[in-house]
Amino acid sequence: MDFTFTEEQQAAVDAARAVFGGVAPDGVPSPAITAGAIADDFDRALWTKLADADLLSLLLAAEYGGAGLDAIALCLVLREAAKVLARVPLLESSAAAVAVQAYGGEELKAELLARAGRGEVVLTVAANGRTGHDSAELAVTARRDGDAWVLDGVQTAVPWAENADFTVVPAHTGDGRTVLALVPRVHEGVVLGEQISTTGERLGELRLESARITARDVIDADGAWEWLRELLATGTCALALGLGERVLSMTSAYTGKREQFGYPVATFQAVAVQAADRYIDLRAMEATLWQAAWRISTGAGGALPASGDVAVAKIWASEGVRRIVQTAQHLHGGFGADVDYPLHRYHAWAKQLELSLGPAAAHEEALGDLLAAHPLG
Repeated sequence: MDFTFTEEQQAAVDAARAVFGGVAPDGVPSPAITAGAIADDFDRALWTKLADADLLSLLLAAEYGGAGLDAIALCLVLREAAKVLARVPLLESSAAAVAVQAYGGEELKAELLARAGRGEVVLTVAANGRTGHDSAELAVTARRDGDAWVLDGVQTAVPWAENADFTVVPAHTGDGRTVLALVPRVHEGVVLGEQISTTGERLGELRLESARITARDVIDADGAWEWLRELLATGTCALALGLGERVLSMTSAYTGKREQFGYPVATFQAVAVQAADRYIDLRAMEATLWQAAWRISTGAGGALPASGDVAVAKIWASEGVRRIVQTAQHLHGGFGADVDYPLHRYHAWAKQLELSLGPAAAHEEALGDLLAAHPLG
């Protein structure tokens, strides 16, 4: 298996490192000592730099000012973003834009995509359903009414909802199909309630009360939501990988300097074994991530649908990032909880990623269902 990245993908990594190199993980107040949200908005200055570096248009076609790259390139950039806890809706806006490109109508694409690639329009996605445990597409109903769709329902924990221009909302129709509606932040029938994430960022509870969305802004193509959902999940796995890599690097540096009984604690067998176990977690997270991203990018067939590879990546990312930060906290001792040291921020972000991905047991069950439906043999 060849995991070599193309020149274009590696160029995206180099551009991302140049942009994220100046980002400080502790550039906002700590969530541990902040009663409400740590900030009212995402990092707009960083967002502008990403746009200037053409990193917001990576997946868009050349006709919309993009580079025409794939999900692998996006995951490579997200991996770098997570290392510095970049406070931008890079995953959500990029995934929503490329879903519009793949499944939206020509008028919607002409109106939205170039502006999204330049960072002028910010998109997010409501993917958590009503409670965070049910299917997102079941939380909102959609019915056709003339030249518009009428939406009713609730989506919880929508990232960046208070600041994005449009939220992509999956909704189910009376005949069992799923459509994607681009809902403006300020619109009749749209009510936003503030929620706070584990990281201290603002989330939104999105209530739709007979909200009318023009047919142009609704995607009713088959498979659009399933594809977008898998891209979001794979991108979240990339964030978990980048965060885990930075945390293990911080732990290595700390244990290499911290001495007990006259020796660096990194030389103690118990410490080395724990760090080695977490390194194995990272390599498994990485291999399963690229397999899932490759399936999404290429549409290549396999013994199981691409959702099987995404499920495996989610299992490793959800459990792996939790084990990595727990081990890091243990090996740092009390230093890991010091609000003047950034590790506690990474712990909060890791917990939020784990919650976003969902429990590994649920993904194992989904994988089991796929194996039952597609016997290997």
